[in-house]
Amino acid sequence: MLLRTERVLLLRAPRGRSVRIVREHYLREDVPCASRLCPGGCIQAPGGKQLSEDLTHYVVPDWMVVQDYLEILEMPELRGLIFTQTACQAVQHYRGRRQYNKLRNLLRDPRHDCILFANEFQRYSYLPREKDEPTEKWQTRCIYNASAWYYHHCLEQVPIVMVTEDEEAIQQYGSETGGVFVVLFKSYLENFLPDVVSAQELYDSIRQAKQERGCETQDNHGKEYSEHLPLQVLEAGIKSGRYIQGVLNVNKHRAQLEAFVRLEGASSKESDLRSDILIHGNKARNRAIHGDVVAVEMLPKNEWKGRLSALSENEADDKTPGETQSELMPTGRVIGVIQKNWRDYVVTFPSKEETQSQARNAQKILVTPWDYRIPKIRISTHQAGALQDCRVIVRIDSWEANSLYPNGHFVRVLGKIGDLEVEISTILVENSICVSPFSEAQMREMPSSENPWSISLQEEEEQERMDLRDTHLVFSIDPKGCEDVDDALSIRSLANGNLELGVHIADVTHFVAMNSHTDIEARTRATTYYLPDRRYDMLPPVLSADLCSLLGGVDRYAVSVMWELDRLSYEIQKVWYGRTIIRSAYKLFYEAAQRLLDGDLSVANDIPEIMQLGENARSTRLDELRAAVQRLTDVAKHVRAKRDIGGALELEGVEVQVQLDDKKNIDDLLPKQPLEVHETIAECMILANHWVAKKIWKSFPHQALLRLHPPPCQDFFTALRECAEAKGFYIDTRNNKALADSLEKAHDPADPLVNKLLRSMATQAMSVAEYFSTGSCAEDQFYHYGLALDKYTHFTSPIRRYADIIVHRLLLAAIWKDRQEDNRESLFSNKDLVELCKHINNRNRVRDQGCCVSEKQRGFSDLLPAWRRVRVACRIPPTLQAQDCRHSCGG
Repeated sequence: MLLRTERVLLLRAPRGRSVRIVREHYLREDVPCASRLCPGGCIQAPGGKQLSEDLTHYVVPDWMVVQDYLEILEMPELRGLIFTQTACQAVQHYRGRRQYNKLRNLLRDPRHDCILFANEFQRYSYLPREKDEPTEKWQTRCIYNASAWYYHHCLEQVPIVMVTEDEEAIQQYGSETGGVFVVLFKSYLENFLPDVVSAQELYDSIRQAKQERGCETQDNHGKEYSEHLPLQVLEAGIKSGRYIQGVLNVNKHRAQLEAFVRLEGASSKESDLRSDILIHGNKARNRAIHGDVVAVEMLPKNEWKGRLSALSENEADDKTPGETQSELMPTGRVIGVIQKNWRDYVVTFPSKEETQSQARNAQKILVTPWDYRIPKIRISTHQAGALQDCRVIVRIDSWEANSLYPNGHFVRVLGKIGDLEVEISTILVENSICVSPFSEAQMREMPSSENPWSISLQEEEEQERMDLRDTHLVFSIDPKGCEDVDDALSIRSLANGNLELGVHIADVTHFVAMNSHTDIEARTRATTYYLPDRRYDMLPPVLSADLCSLLGGVDRYAVSVMWELDRLSYEIQKVWYGRTIIRSAYKLFYEAAQRLLDGDLSVANDIPEIMQLGENARSTRLDELRAAVQRLTDVAKHVRAKRDIGGALELEGVEVQVQLDDKKNIDDLLPKQPLEVHETIAECMILANHWVAKKIWKSFPHQALLRLHPPPCQDFFTALRECAEAKGFYIDTRNNKALADSLEKAHDPADPLVNKLLRSMATQAMSVAEYFSTGSCAEDQFYHYGLALDKYTHFTSPIRRYADIIVHRLLLAAIWKDRQEDNRESLFSNKDLVELCKHINNRNRVRDQGCCVSEKQRGFSDLLPAWRRVRVACRIPPTLQAQDCRHSCGG
């Protein structure tokens, strides 16, 4: 039964005045409590988290504790946490979206023993705000009342500890309800968790940083920077066009001098600017940090500057010998930060001599971030001497206008500089990559020895699948040692003489239900991360390396796309989509497939499924397999030729094989030659992605996930054109077709490396390919510039890309829709899909920056297949990354 009440809200209007709004507010008695001790049978959310049974008490953090000490609450040692709706809303209001999203992720994570209680919708725990009552006092009162309700609701079986930073709240509520204890958070850590020293140290670090921040604010000896304008002024200015909104990107090679603001949102659509905005110098950057969403005021044209064209060994140098500026570009200054996107930063401590000379108080230390684009951070610590050879994680708390540097606090030590595991951890932290082990809740969803998986044709789903095990020669071709085999292929002659080409992709969605624990974790990770000696899977290994991997000789579920092709022209006659059962006959690696294609019959010794056969059987099977690979190659050449006519680009990527020694250290980087079979597999995958994109868009035109690649900015081709002219070639960059034709003609017989260089420079000029929801932009913007396709998506790697899992669900829903079996509950709305695409795009950028070092690291991997991307965990010297500093390509 719902009880209707009214809630009064005071909202801030654009001009700064307060507006009083009365809204309907509904209360109910059956709000889930998520306690296993619940005697009243509260209706729990399906699959929702519940507090553990073995807890000696529950912990309810006050809004101030959640707001200031969230990183302590994230520690797994803190169990039985009840986050109230009131506290969560306070974090959203006072700390912004980033901190709020961290809290949401914590609540969703099954590894953490914590739940959300919607106290403001529970009839007996809700308290309306009294007249003239300060918001902070009302929030504390609400949280205490929710604690007391919890205690009585569980029939006083378990005590409740409310932790707070408000000593007045302790005096007021400390003895009000027996069994509900109100204590300082520091006291709780010392008395209940005395062995968790890291939590107490982190508490002291955060509290000290807060106190010093307060002292700095009071002791203002002059402004180093301009004050930021209020948010309402910035929003009004952006709406009127006076200010421009965008994301700050700092040039890692000129971090002290150069940053660029890339336009976003309304600014990018309404502005006349055709390039990014240069922010020259720290003063103009005005305390904004790389990644922040900022508001920029344009400078007069006579104050515009050009970007510097040379790199400096010493970033503090204002100018280096021979350094020149490029053409003048729009230049501005930051006048406010709309959204702070601060994260954990890995830093190193200065030498003992520097430490002693930095400040009067030796406890205040300027630490240097691993990421060159982040300014030095001032922290307070007693451990500076002991940590000089260590990598340490810190967080930024504030950056006041009267301070040259931001203030932060110490979080934890990663370990000694130079240690392999420490350096790997540094890369992961710097790129916000979570590699925690899969939780028990996720593993319980997986098949196991007690609950094994097998194909059963008695089940309804299996009966709907097309069984290809006895009718199709299915095989996979992957890099040597590949365990997560997403895709397999088949090709055969039909009774009417035509060919049937099949692309078969692992049916991950059979094992990963929508909104299950495994699905939520995969959504959060978004991708598999590869390093030279390891990988961090998006899915549990029982799926990625076993049940979903299309290994040779075992039955597997797949989602297949099969085309009937004309036997002579290879033109597509019709296409079929559906779920299948396959058994891959061969698991080939690229080099073996190429030798087979070249007619080298000794390759039989490298194919386990053939090498054990007798001579006659071996010869027959080898001829059959070779004919299939040859047919695939012929079809792939035809498909590629059609894309070439449309303007598909052939670009140059650096291909390096990482060689490790016995201790898994990088021993050498070996050049690797591209093979014809690489292009064969790539074309088959591109064909499948293209046809699936057309299918899901036709069925769901406003909520399909596709992938677009916008045309590059013409300014980025300047270096390419100048280099080509120096060798006597003309590069036409008006469109992809003109560019492809020009690159094809730019061959110097005396120097074959010229064409490779020009193609490499064209690669550097490319824009970023990204996922998007079809309901968020017009159809004429769907075009994939590099592949010359009107619609494109990712369907072929669901084991290691979450975008592909979404596309699989869309394809299956489209198939069901064709059968008049509408099944949309597994689909995201356009609004949700837009947000999810942003998250996946961000995770992909992180993957490419943190785990893949290649000539092109910027989301252009559609044109550089997986075998051409180098997976190296190391920092590249600035001289090797000169091309990477092109700010507008999206690092």
